[in-house]
Amino acid sequence: MFRKIVYTFLGAGILGGGFWIYKNIEKIYPFYDQLTKERVGLNKDLQPKDQKSAYFVGAKKCKRCHEEQFKSWHASRHPKMIQDIKKDPSVVVADFSKLPKDADFTLKEAVYTVGGKFKQRYMIRKDRNGSEDYVPGNYQWNVQTGKWQHFKPWKYWYKDAYPQDNKALPTSRACDGCHFTGFMSRKKRIDLGISCESCHGPGSNHVKNPYSKIYKASLADPLRQNEVCLQCHMRNRDIRLKDHNISEIFGDARDYPFGYEAGRALVKYKLVAPFVMGHETSEFYANGAAKKNRTQGNEFVHSMKGRHGITCINCHDPHTLKPTAENNDGNKLCMKCHDFGSVIGPHEKNLQAHTHHKPNSKGSLCVECHMPKTGRHTKKSPLTVRSHLFGFTTPQETIKYKMPPETNACYACHKKDKNLIQLQKDLEKWGMVGWDKR
Repeated sequence: MFRKIVYTFLGAGILGGGFWIYKNIEKIYPFYDQLTKERVGLNKDLQPKDQKSAYFVGAKKCKRCHEEQFKSWHASRHPKMIQDIKKDPSVVVADFSKLPKDADFTLKEAVYTVGGKFKQRYMIRKDRNGSEDYVPGNYQWNVQTGKWQHFKPWKYWYKDAYPQDNKALPTSRACDGCHFTGFMSRKKRIDLGISCESCHGPGSNHVKNPYSKIYKASLADPLRQNEVCLQCHMRNRDIRLKDHNISEIFGDARDYPFGYEAGRALVKYKLVAPFVMGHETSEFYANGAAKKNRTQGNEFVHSMKGRHGITCINCHDPHTLKPTAENNDGNKLCMKCHDFGSVIGPHEKNLQAHTHHKPNSKGSLCVECHMPKTGRHTKKSPLTVRSHLFGFTTPQETIKYKMPPETNACYACHKKDKNLIQLQKDLEKWGMVGWDKR
């Protein structure tokens, strides 16, 4: 099929479009196999048969053969999502000398840290029904503001499933599924943080015999590839709420897809956080843009990229996690696929014609307009969570959906000199607003 496309282009090239043809083939070819891969549907189990009888062994066993990947992963944030305070006290980023007096824990009682880049929470040992378990402290450290603030997880979607008290909320139901490798499906804390088997599935058989297959998402249907990321990076509800009400799972509601392993059909384990276009929720604005972190998947599956088979790992290295919001390559990454004169655009002659801003200005950075900062890590945090809808939200839409002005890409830069109405008029004057947004 691809040869037919090439021959068609070459035929046209005889008439003088050779450079245009070369440029488009150069952009399309690396992704051709991925974008044309057969769609297998959301319900098919893709986990290799060899893994059905396997168990989790931990990342150190993977290091023996995959040293380069292990080194990259170990330097990323994923393995640091849970850290042992007793083994390394330096992992604590909070100022415990300023811990409020009504805190229900002390540094001495804290066993693990949760996170540390934007906020850090603390786990205190409290066994449940004879099994190892923990509860979250009632204060968290906001890294972005450098202050302690209340942490009340029982106010989340499962507020009717637990008493309103941190000490009554086991992390085995709220945090551990995503933050400990192995816990989501086997209820065993094999590795602290997110390690190899969180994305590749249990590896005992593969360790014994390298020819024994493990799940490799990059070889799957692109609409299914993302599920290893969506298992945690998509706001959810307990799957049992499809046919039970929350009172029936009181004390047991889980904030992660319990039972899921890489390659299995995530739709059978995860109920997506509800959203209806035009209706604002505690997690999303009325246009679908996220208010919180960990919502990349909710936005992405509705984006044009997600629907057409672009995947998380087309942009993010699955081991280093780069690029990140704070450390990206400017427009270089986006221009890997998008370029002036290519079939997928932008369809202007140059960057300034596309953005109406100087090429070296913030207004000509792809992420500033197509991935504006709409979300916060806590209600008291600054806007730092970038949208993964990739569409451009106009000032008029920001008003229509009653979004805070600062979530609008134009206003974020021009708030000192223009309001949303003036900014909308600028777009209309430039002819940058289509019929559907007038």
